[in-house]
Amino acid sequence: MRHQSLASLVVPAVLVAMVSFAGPPAAGQSGSTTASTNKWTAPRTPDGHPDLQGIWDYATMVPFERPTEFAGKSVLTNEEAAEFEGRVQRRLEEGNFTTQMPSGTYNLFWREPGKMSTRTSLIVDPPDGRVPYQPQAQNRGPEGRTFDSHEDRPLSERCILWATAGPPMVPGPYNSNAQIVQTRDHVVILNEMIHEHRIVPLDGRPHLDGSIRQWLGDSVGRWEGEALVIETTNFTDRTSFRGASEKMQLVERFTRVEADTLLYEFTVTDPASFTRPWTAQIPMARSAGPLYEYACHEGNYAMPNGLGGSRNLERAAGGALR
Repeated sequence: MRHQSLASLVVPAVLVAMVSFAGPPAAGQSGSTTASTNKWTAPRTPDGHPDLQGIWDYATMVPFERPTEFAGKSVLTNEEAAEFEGRVQRRLEEGNFTTQMPSGTYNLFWREPGKMSTRTSLIVDPPDGRVPYQPQAQNRGPEGRTFDSHEDRPLSERCILWATAGPPMVPGPYNSNAQIVQTRDHVVILNEMIHEHRIVPLDGRPHLDGSIRQWLGDSVGRWEGEALVIETTNFTDRTSFRGASEKMQLVERFTRVEADTLLYEFTVTDPASFTRPWTAQIPMARSAGPLYEYACHEGNYAMPNGLGGSRNLERAAGGALR
């Protein structure tokens, strides 16, 4: 199933927008570089805002945080970047089922690691390229991992939510693609990973009451010049991003900087978890697509085995069964 169909089911107006916006931009709004200014201008939708629609690939080998080996160095030479990319590829290839890890993890055949650039981290602020943790958040995970109940298992294992799908979106081992569809009043961000989607209103409405918490938080958007800005609050304590608490505030910015490049930037603020706000930037490249549904059921099918194994261990230890 193509994800375009899902988007049209979620927001009826989106189907109209996809047809309306699919054609070439209006005259004078082609997005081409002009000789007089030599500045590229993004094409416009009929309501006059930058057209961000399409499928965008954000896979990259650039580390999320700057490795200690590159401390104090924000940019590599081309030779250093190539050497680092080679090392990463070799390490991933060693995940082959028939080599050093017979118990198995995906090798490069299954992965979409992207390419390495000369940057040493996706985090651009603080300047050291590292998450500025508060001590209490350093080892905070998104949730417990006991086997008392299916509700105690991680959200990704239960095929409810993958951290890479966001918000914020970050590169993962595969499925690092997102499709954007716009209308005048909404934008839909459909992520390839776990076919997750966000319907973001652009009509100026306030956030939900703080007592209402959601897996993806509560997102509201607005336009600031050429950038689509999305603010998200109301997260849960089960969806911790990089050690953040449910009080995390997220600001994402989407800017069409070239015909085939969408700059994605996000800033995380959570004084309970971080000593200061911090920001990451990820260039997204246009992808021809299409997106296909990513069906995740393995964890659910295996759930009885994990819970049953824990009960057997309790019996063996003479403990009371839960």
